[in-house]
Amino acid sequence: MRESVDPGPVDPGAGGWLLALHSSSESLGVGLQPMGHQEVSPVLKAFPLGRGLANDLLPCVETVLPAREWSHLARLAVATGPGGFTGTRLTVAMARTLCQQLALPLDGISSFHLMARRLLAVNPSPDPVILCQELPRHGVVAGLYRLDASHPGGVAELDPPRLYRQEGDVVQVLGSHVRYPAQPQIPADAGELLAISQETARLGRTPHWAAVVPLYPTSPVELP
Repeated sequence: MRESVDPGPVDPGAGGWLLALHSSSESLGVGLQPMGHQEVSPVLKAFPLGRGLANDLLPCVETVLPAREWSHLARLAVATGPGGFTGTRLTVAMARTLCQQLALPLDGISSFHLMARRLLAVNPSPDPVILCQELPRHGVVAGLYRLDASHPGGVAELDPPRLYRQEGDVVQVLGSHVRYPAQPQIPADAGELLAISQETARLGRTPHWAAVVPLYPTSPVELP
């Protein structure tokens, strides 16, 4: 799904733009906000591209921030998955390339972490919670999260999402905490990505683009 390219957003000021990309679901989420100004309502858009992401990624991003404005970028944030092999890889590759070329910091945050922050804002709990997603014929993808004011965004990822072959493995590793289904909401989760990245920047952290890699719950190659 394409939208016509608008003239572009207003001048972000001296701080530049923060751009967020999320493609760990069937929809592409794009978020934009002036760097250092969390009080400014972000631009958030969703594009239900499905398998069309490879062809329409750039045009969709340009509906939010035209390429001629990319020189005003100050920082990027990208959802690293878990998600589909092609979709997650494309946005991570785009974010890494822009940050390499423009010498910008890049925040890579798992899509489960973003969902956990959104869920815990509505259902605060002093105890850790598990986010999980069933993958038929493969197992369960699960991660462990807890409210923690010392972490950017107020939520700590205690155990990043990974594939567990059996239900018993989840309990053995992560415990028997309250569980929530991992259900992305686009573009809301792109807004969570902006919020965590803004806080990371406020703390003076400048993660290098080379450290950001996609999370794949299953391998695209049949392993022995």
